[in-house]
This record gives sequence, C-alpha cells and structure tokens, in this order.
Amino acid sequence: MCRVPGPTLADIARAAEVSTATVSHALNGTGRVGDATRRRVRETATRLGYGTPGPPRTRTLGVAVTTFPAAWNYTEIAYFSRAVTAATSAAHARGYALITLPADRAADDSWHSLAVDGMLIMDSPRGDPMVRALRARGIPLVFDGVPGDPRPGDHWVDNDHESATREVLDHLAATGARRIALQSGNGDEHYARAVTAAYEQWCAERGAAPLVVPFDVDDDPGHAFDALLRDADRVDAVYAAYDPGGRQLLTAATRHGLRVPDDLRVVCASEDPGYADTTPPVTTVTLAPERAARAAVAVLVDLIEGGGAAAPGPVVVPAGLVVRASSGGQPAAGWST
Repeated sequence: MCRVPGPTLADIARAAEVSTATVSHALNGTGRVGDATRRRVRETATRLGYGTPGPPRTRTLGVAVTTFPAAWNYTEIAYFSRAVTAATSAAHARGYALITLPADRAADDSWHSLAVDGMLIMDSPRGDPMVRALRARGIPLVFDGVPGDPRPGDHWVDNDHESATREVLDHLAATGARRIALQSGNGDEHYARAVTAAYEQWCAERGAAPLVVPFDVDDDPGHAFDALLRDADRVDAVYAAYDPGGRQLLTAATRHGLRVPDDLRVVCASEDPGYADTTPPVTTVTLAPERAARAAVAVLVDLIEGGGAAAPGPVVVPAGLVVRASSGGQPAAGWST
C-alpha cells in the first residue's frame, strides 16, 4: 500500500513564513513564541492537515544509546538489554513496533530520514548530533537519563543518582568503611557527572579526600585499583558505578591478597544477576531498567498520540540497593542473595 506522507515542519514553516524551530515550539507549547505567531502556525498546520485525527504515520518507535561516538553493542550490557526488552514489550502493548538502532554516531545522516513516530534516546551526551537532527524534524523525543542539552519542554526518565550514591556510601560507612573510593566514568554522560558530584559532596561533608578511579571497560584485571590497594593507607571500600567494576575489583583484591569484605568492601551498580553467584556475592545497585523503559515508552506514546500533552520534565524511578556479602552488611529483607 502506498502511503501519502503528511506535511512536515518545513512545509508548515514555509506556509506560515516562520522557521522550523518556531513551528516546533508553537505546536508543542514550548519556547518563546508570541500568541499571534503561535495561533498562525497552528492554524496553518491544521489547514495543511498536520496532526489530524488518525493513527501515526508509521506506528514505529526507535530506541538508541548515543553516549559514545564509536560503534559498540550496547545490547550486550545488562542494563540496556533489559531496558530494550521492556521497552519492546511496552511498545507492543500500545500497538507500536520498536526498532533498536546502532550506536555509531558517525553515520548520522540516517537520522535525517529515519521513519519513526518517536524516539527513546538513552544516555544522550552534550552536543548529540542525533538529537539535533531529530529535533529539527520535530520528532517527539523521550530520554532515559537527563539529556546532555536539555530544553524547556523536554521529557526524560531517570533515577535520583544523588540519593542512590549517598545510600551506598552511608551503607559502606555503617559497615565500618573509613576510606571509600569511587570508580566512575570519565565521559560526558549525565550519570557519571551526577554520581561523581554526589560522591565528592559526601566526602566534603566528612572532611575526606575524594578518591575517583576512572572506569576502563577493558581493564579486566582491575589494574586501575592497584595504587589504592597496595598503599599503606589503602582504601577499604569501593563503589563501582559501572557494570564490570565489581568483577574488576574482585580480581584486583585477589591479586593483592585482600579478602572481600574483611579487607575490602565492594559495591557495584549492575543489573547482572551473575553478581549473586560470585565469591563472595557482590552487593549491587539496581537502576530498575525495566521500570524506567516502560515509563519512557508510556510518555513517548502519550506525546505522539496527545500532540505534546504529557507534562514536561523528569519521571523519577527509584534505584535499589541489593545488599550481599561483599559489602559486609546484612542482606536486606526481601532481596535474594
């Protein structure tokens, strides 16, 4: 069946003699647009048949992770794998297909012609070219994580990373840890910046010097921790904010002859169920990817079908601390160890 495409934002802009950005703001109720201009744009859009009642043009949503510029298979990471699966299920429940797009931002030309009704973008960094292209086309966007370049009217789903980080640090301190280090990302994504800032503030409140180890996905032996583990004044706890960090720490501790948790307490942010079976089982922080993905899809579909009716701003999904033996505390009631 041949489908006749509807009018684009550029078509409306030409007819109303304004910019495409003004059209996008006028139709979505964002930005600084005068009442007369907003009314003229909306009247023009209606006259051209934009947004008339009926099904979306493709009934297809897209999802992608644009954190890193190089190609990488984010579906191999437990958080993203679980989020994509939940997003697919949520999209199907609302009558939409969901396509998973590659992460390589080098081939961003495709984003200027991508046939989707809306996009779920995960961990979008500042200056994200994909976001710029999709915004210019007026495609509804919902972010998993605070967007790198937030605008008024944006929608996103995220955890309270400050509270989650403080809960981890307070837990480690309560079990006797006195010198706690953080393994965090050195990229530009909001998650790394938020976790690091919360850790540094927590240390400042206690007069402690922050000790931040950059995360390296290829550092399986955990050599990045060597200096902190062999010093006379070595650390006695580490919070690894990325999935592989827990295993890196267990390997490094073994190499240095340290017992976990007696000599070194370990907590890792991860959705990998395998951490329940390591020796010892590792305490983890879950960021609830399924709940976040379902919430993001719900907001995105409401934006598509409601013409921007969803309230802008964040939807906060609680994180959870799954206490196991590696942190030296007692497992919380209701959590499996």
